[in-house]
Amino acid sequence: MLKINEQKFLEMDELSLQKVPFFFVIDFLMENVLIFSQEDLEAQKILVDFPNFKNVQPFTFETKEVTWKSFPQSKEDYQKGFEIVQNHLKLGDSYLINYTCETPIETNLSLEEIFYRSVAKYKVLLPENFTFFSPETFVEIKNQEIFTHPMKGTIEASVPNAIDELKNSVKEKAEHYTVVDLLRNDLSMVADWVKLDEFQRIDFLKTRNKNLYTMSSEISGKVKPEFQNKIGSLMKTLLPAGSILGAPKPKTLEIILEAETYERGFYTGVCGCFDGENLDSCVMIRFIQQNGENLTFRSGGGITHLSKLADEYQEMKNKIYVPIH
Repeated sequence: MLKINEQKFLEMDELSLQKVPFFFVIDFLMENVLIFSQEDLEAQKILVDFPNFKNVQPFTFETKEVTWKSFPQSKEDYQKGFEIVQNHLKLGDSYLINYTCETPIETNLSLEEIFYRSVAKYKVLLPENFTFFSPETFVEIKNQEIFTHPMKGTIEASVPNAIDELKNSVKEKAEHYTVVDLLRNDLSMVADWVKLDEFQRIDFLKTRNKNLYTMSSEISGKVKPEFQNKIGSLMKTLLPAGSILGAPKPKTLEIILEAETYERGFYTGVCGCFDGENLDSCVMIRFIQQNGENLTFRSGGGITHLSKLADEYQEMKNKIYVPIH
């Protein structure tokens, strides 16, 4: 089903074997793989703000009242895809499906302003294409140690006893346990000595409209010899990212393509920076797509057989935000 761009993954292998630094962007279906040198980034005015790599300049914000409107699909339209997902879950075809939607938005901020004003661990701007502000690491490699940080589970911080509610919610726990197990298995394909280092860590996210708590874990291992310095082969083996797909992967991907009413494109793909030795990469969530003059925000969440329509519809809408200054 996947039309993987094999040539680009081989190119990534060649560069990383030669220890040549590069930046890459891979779409959800692994069909479009973009590879940039630092000179390419500058020439194409692509902006990157990662913890260990930045090519951004100081930016002066124009003093203005920010306007932000979103136009989510109706609950009835959301329900159509939700029921497709639930039917497959009840048949046992999958036990976790990440179902997403696109929502038209209107704002007086340009993509570049959104990029500069947003606060996130990972930010990228492809001019006149998309920007994202993601809190979610995909994989890091440091001295041939590989780490992944599955993030699954969100609650509004204003809910009474929100952290306990998040950690003890039957639905959220099931979702988090599933993704941790999935990514532990995924990492075992490219690494030895895989272990769970941290479980159900709670992080606070401050947004313009509401504050959220999210739940993450950390898994690590030692990169297998056959994958060392072969970033393309490693990415091709691990993708699509389990946290934004579900489990089991192949059948769940079929269900997503059936249920969702738009093409994800680069949304929920991954991008990363290889510095010649080490790798840092992220999942492209909290994502705004530009099509001509129009902007759409992509958001969603993990669905299990325990999920309730009203709750999942609300979570999809809750995630339509920009954490801005």
